[in-house]
Amino acid sequence: MPIMPDSWIRRMAKEKGMIEPFTEGQVREGVISYGLSSYGYDARVGPDFKIFTNVDSAVVDPKRFDANSFVDRRTDICVIPPNSFALAHTVEYFRIPRDVLVICLGKSTYARCGIIVNVTPLEPEWEGQVTIEISNTTPLPARIYANEGICQFLFLKGDAPPETSYADRKGKYMGQRGVSLPRL
Repeated sequence: MPIMPDSWIRRMAKEKGMIEPFTEGQVREGVISYGLSSYGYDARVGPDFKIFTNVDSAVVDPKRFDANSFVDRRTDICVIPPNSFALAHTVEYFRIPRDVLVICLGKSTYARCGIIVNVTPLEPEWEGQVTIEISNTTPLPARIYANEGICQFLFLKGDAPPETSYADRKGKYMGQRGVSLPRL
C-alpha cells in the first residue's frame, strides 16, 4: 500500500474533485499551515464548533448520545475548556477514490501544546466534510483557530479496489456537511 505523493494528490483534486476547495502548496505565513504537502494534505478546521459541557452531569453514551452535552459556537477562535474536547469539521470536502484509504494525523503545532486531534480513517468511496474531535489534554483553556490547519491526511493506495466500499454499504456518515454527532 504505497503512500501517494503531492503530484498524485494534486491531479486527483483537480481532475476528480477529491478535495474541494483545494489549496496548491503550503500556506504558512502567520497561520497554522494548511494545503498540499509532500505526501499529504493539511486540512483546515471550519468555524463551527460543538464544545463539550457537563452542565447536566450527563453520561456519554455512543448508543444514546445526548446532543445537549455540547454548546454550539460559530467563531474564528474556539476556546476548549481544560481537560475537555470539541467537535468541528474540515473546511474541505473530500471524495475518496475506491482504491484509497486515508489516515489522519494531528498537526505537530497543536500536539506540542497538548491539543490532540482524532479522526477515524476515511474509507474507500467515502465523501463529505470530516468531523474532527479536538481534545485539550491540558489543565488550561486552549485556543483553536478556524480556517487554519488542524490535521494532515495521508493517502494510501491499495493494490486493488475492495470488494465493498463505504458507498456500497451505504455508510451512515456518507455525504456529511458540518459537524456530525455519533449515530447508531
